Amino acid sequence: MAVPQNRVTRSRRNQRRSHDALTAGNPNECSSCGELKRPHHVCPSCGSYSDREVIARADEIDLDDDAA
Repeated sequence: MAVPQNRVTRSRRNQRRSHDALTAGNPNECSSCGELKRPHHVCPSCGSYSDREVIARADEIDLDDDAA
């Protein structure tokens, strides 16, 4: 069974945990719609990346009932 040889002090324990903090995200504005998006990712609201449309929006596509 693993049993610690010596007690780890609060100071040493907290020094070890000092690098475990989470950092906040870095959102950027989309150049086409102005919504916030993650950098170097496709915009979830308009589907564009680097001033060109990459993903067509579902409301822009006409789906036929017979095709399904």
